[in-house]
Order: sequence, then structure tokens, then C-alpha cells
Amino acid sequence: MDHSGHGMMTGLPPFTLGRGLAWSADPFFLIACLLGLALYGWGVVRLTRRGDKWPVGRTVSFVAGVLSVLLMMCTKLNDYGMVMFSVHMVQHMIISMVSPILLLLGAPITLTLRALPTAGRGRKGPRELLLMLLHSRYMRIITHPAFTIPLFIASLYALYFTPLFDFLMGSKVGHIGMMVHFLAVGLVFFWPIMGVDPGPHRPGYVMRMLELFAGMPFHAFFGIALMMASSPMVETFQNPPASLGIDALSDQNAAGGIAWAFSEVPSVLVLLALLFQWYASEERQARRTDRAADRDGDKELEAYNAYLASLNTRGG
Repeated sequence: MDHSGHGMMTGLPPFTLGRGLAWSADPFFLIACLLGLALYGWGVVRLTRRGDKWPVGRTVSFVAGVLSVLLMMCTKLNDYGMVMFSVHMVQHMIISMVSPILLLLGAPITLTLRALPTAGRGRKGPRELLLMLLHSRYMRIITHPAFTIPLFIASLYALYFTPLFDFLMGSKVGHIGMMVHFLAVGLVFFWPIMGVDPGPHRPGYVMRMLELFAGMPFHAFFGIALMMASSPMVETFQNPPASLGIDALSDQNAAGGIAWAFSEVPSVLVLLALLFQWYASEERQARRTDRAADRDGDKELEAYNAYLASLNTRGG
């Protein structure tokens, strides 16, 4: 398929799920995804050979995250997404909200830190440089909610409701850059909320939930704005190829419905993950308390009982 105008693809037959899922690889994303899988696999193998355990669930989650990016960018969904607002919105929502959550549940930073060797006294290797980056002022800024929440919101409104979107869709490089941006924004937004990997901004569980719900309503408002619009709002999708047999306004309304519906999906996924983490954290704390009680003969309880006994004596 040839790109023309605003990334237009002429001659595409009417969209069906079967046609959308046909293989059509974008070289950049294909190489990036395969490289990501290879590096993650290397880390898991390195840990296993050393006799360390790495949770299978994390590996499954990371692989699912990479496959979700491949599904969006290396099938005909990517071709249809150049000319159909609804398909493009599916790409955007998956890559900015589902893929990042799955990738982060895979704990790639934790795996990297455990797999990379230490450089030795007074030297800086890849592991040391990664730790420096994680503790840098730059990371503290880009993972702070005062930065991540506005960025998450602006990625919708500032992109679609200004000429920037049409400019980026006009070239292959612009389109790739936009999709990478969606993924990066999702990663920095959900990273401190998920709290699986180490990071400079690590709020408590209640605060993480508040951060999560602070960004989501704006996705719903954005979706409603597209659904209620009486004319096409994005130039790129104003004149879809006749071969598709679609109406631009109806397709835009469908895109709005997708954006609105997807505002709930990550909320539920992340909330479940947070509740599970919270429960596991409480269980670990309870086990630590029990172990401490076993070690010192439960001195705290004895002291409390002695205090109660002294009160009874005084009362008598």
C-alpha cells in the first residue's frame, strides 16, 4: 500500500476483523518488539542459570505486552488505522493503556538490575548507569503526577484538536514517532502507579489509586466529545477512501465510543493489580511480624500483658 497525502492508503477493501488481523509488518516495530523479547528472554535465562527464580506470570505479562504492540503495528490494523479514525483509536488505546500495563507487570527494570553484572569497585557499567538514571532528578520529574497526569491528558486533547495530528500522520516517521510517544506516555503514567519496578516516585496504595482515577475521566470526556460532534474534527480522516464504504462522521463517532469505553479497561486492570499487591504486601508484613515474635518470644505481647496485670493490681 502506498502512503499519499496525510498517510492515506487507497484501495483498501471494506474493513473486517479478518482483514485487519492480516500480517503487514512495520519494520521499526517488528525489530523493536523482537529485540525487546530477546533481551527479556536473555535476562530470564541468565537468572535461571544462576539458580534464581523469576515468576512465570511476569514473563507471560511482558510477552503479552510486546505481542499487543505487534498486533497493533504489524498487521493490517496499522494500514486501516491510517484512514479509519475508529481503527486508529483502537491502536492508540491499546498502545497507550493496555500494552504499558502488561509490560510493567513484567517488571523489566527489576529483571535488568538482577541480570546485569556489577561493574566492580569504582567502575560504572550498564547496571550502575541504570541505577544512576533511576535515581536522577530527571526521573523524579517525569514520574511525578504533576508531570504524568497533564502529559497523559495532553496526549489526547493537544494532539487531536490541533493541526499536530495531521502533520504527524503525513509521514511514516511522524506516524511511528506518534505511536512511540503513546507507548512512552503510557509507561511513565502507569509506572509509579503499578509500583512493580523500582522508581523515584513511590506513593502509597491509596495515592496510587487517586493518581489512576485522576487521568481516566479525561479519556471519557474526550470520547464523548468525538461522539457528540456534528462534523469531522480531524482532517486526516475527513475523506476516507471510497473503497472502504464508510462515512467519516459515523467512523469518528465510533472512535469516540472506543475512547470512552477504553477509559474503564485500564482502570479495572490496574485496580485489580494494586489490590493484589496491597494484599501481598500486608501478608509479607504479617509474616515478618510473626517471625519477629518467634525470635524474641513475643516481648511486645508479654509487655502488654504485664501492663494489663499492673492495671488490675492498681484497680484491686
